Amino acid sequence: MKIAVWDTYVKRADGIIMHFDILVDSTLKDTERVFQYGQAYLDTKSFDTEKLTSKECTFCHIEYPTGTLKHEIETVGFSIIEMENCDE
Repeated sequence: MKIAVWDTYVKRADGIIMHFDILVDSTLKDTERVFQYGQAYLDTKSFDTEKLTSKECTFCHIEYPTGTLKHEIETVGFSIIEMENCDE
């Protein structure tokens, strides 16, 4: 299995930019599904953010996942790596 990494930057209501990666199976070609996964992650946050669109989320690269990531993507459909400003 290979995974696609989608580099994502979303503005929070306080003006701070969140940076996180959405990881999905590389065979997934439905970008709307990738955005839905990202929005599902954003919905878990206690603060408001702008809507996730192709402007904020772009394909970055393909890589091989670790065992834990592979299992999460196979069972949930995606994984998130928080990079910057993802907590309050």
